[in-house]
Amino acid sequence: MHDGPLIVQSDKTLLLEVDHERAAECRKAIAPFAELERSPEHVHTYRLTPLGLWNARAAGHDAEQVVDTLLSYSRYAVPHSLLVDVAETMDRYGRLRLEKHPTHGLVLASTDRPVFEEVLRAKKVAGMLGARLDDLTVVVHPSERGNLKQALLKLGWPAEDYAGYVDGEAHAIDLAEDTWHLRSYQKEAVESFWHGGSGVVVLPCGAGKTLVGAGAMATAKATTLILVTNTVAARQWRDELISRTSLTEEEIGEYSGAKKEVRPVTIATYQVLTTKRKGVYAHLELLDARDWGLIVYDEVHLLPAPIFRMTADLQARRRLGLTATLIREDGREGDVFSLIGPKRYDAPWKDIEAQGWIAPADCVEVRVTLPEGERLAYATAEPEERYRLASCTRSKTDLVQHLVAKHPGEPTLIIGQYLDQLDEIGAVLDAPVIKGETPVKERERLFAAFRAGEVGLLVVSKVANFSVDLPSASLAVQVSGSFGSRQEEAQRLGRLLRPKKDGRSARFYTVVTRDTVDADFASHRQRFLAEQGYAYSITDAADL
Repeated sequence: MHDGPLIVQSDKTLLLEVDHERAAECRKAIAPFAELERSPEHVHTYRLTPLGLWNARAAGHDAEQVVDTLLSYSRYAVPHSLLVDVAETMDRYGRLRLEKHPTHGLVLASTDRPVFEEVLRAKKVAGMLGARLDDLTVVVHPSERGNLKQALLKLGWPAEDYAGYVDGEAHAIDLAEDTWHLRSYQKEAVESFWHGGSGVVVLPCGAGKTLVGAGAMATAKATTLILVTNTVAARQWRDELISRTSLTEEEIGEYSGAKKEVRPVTIATYQVLTTKRKGVYAHLELLDARDWGLIVYDEVHLLPAPIFRMTADLQARRRLGLTATLIREDGREGDVFSLIGPKRYDAPWKDIEAQGWIAPADCVEVRVTLPEGERLAYATAEPEERYRLASCTRSKTDLVQHLVAKHPGEPTLIIGQYLDQLDEIGAVLDAPVIKGETPVKERERLFAAFRAGEVGLLVVSKVANFSVDLPSASLAVQVSGSFGSRQEEAQRLGRLLRPKKDGRSARFYTVVTRDTVDADFASHRQRFLAEQGYAYSITDAADL
């Protein structure tokens, strides 16, 4: 026994004592291979999973490093059975390899005949394979490269992909380094991605993920397809690339509901690519419109199913995923891993904050009580209706008025899910409301006015969760959300994290109705805040 911050248990959970002097160092060391599960005040729970260990293996960590880390930080003796299991699980990665064959193109090769025989007999992979060349090699249909990787991951034998990438059509792209430079962590992210070939970079909102994308493009010097969440994000990417790189407006195309331009750098929305006409994805031919050298997925954790399917066909292209959090509430992180690539770089939010690149934030949960008349309606409502009733109580509107008055002059966002509630708050505060039906031009006008300080208060729906750059925002009040989504919590907090010119903290209020499902969902969402190291306080509305 020694005084380490970690307790490693035989059920594959890791308990990290948050107040230990080596806790931050330990958190960083276990982050590449352990998944955070629960994070209350004093002890955070991580879990070792096959996916986490394979992700680490794909990113260049071996079992010896993982074992050494556990032994170095563990307070008690580490169960021998767990160490054996870690080594054997990680050893599964790479026994199957996708390779280029000089005459047969793409092949699946193995170093282990019994594993190879087991996999060849699996129904999931039968239609993806061609002729068997020898005891340890079989031809793979090139179009099945991504699907095969997905299927093998699910069988428990993830394949290492050595088949390489086509260079794509060359296109000169340089960073405008006479006016700015990549920060050290952004450089590391670009280098880690490029060295690995494809994969995901995880950085906090406000830490410059777009600039990492620009750095990757300047390294690839090839035609690039960038996939984004909406048209506002597409235009922010375009403006940023024009200002930060050698690219001109004529070299950048927008492929959205409004425009259909295919240029050397094309920025497309997920929405237009996943639009069906007569049962067909009419715009997926964009993927073959040019010989792309790089595909960039902004907010990769949001990838819709058709984009996963299309990405299965893009395995010969370099793929970069960008996100603030790899959490997917549908559990499809494995698809991100097998089709985009493993996590290549991850910087804890608090580390970036300590370097001064994102603003510190105070997170406060404010609890309100349902008025007597609403309590009975809530108690007798159908389960699926209760969250809306709890979220949209008049008590929240009254509190929002109070919070806005309490912070005069602060650039403020009121964020919610239910449009009737947002319209009511907008009317009470005499503030513009931005929602799905708001035209893109009007959204851009209001966002620009907010950035310029001409508008100090916006009421926004979930359309502002992603890829909206509002650096001046310093106060957010969240009144309702997508049930228990931790990923949404990350994005909403992220709206506030651009550094403030005067160095002050941002403030993130979440208004929660006590004794209802609203409080249950809030506790799930706040797991994200705790796992990133943000302490949040809880107060009663009457005490503000």
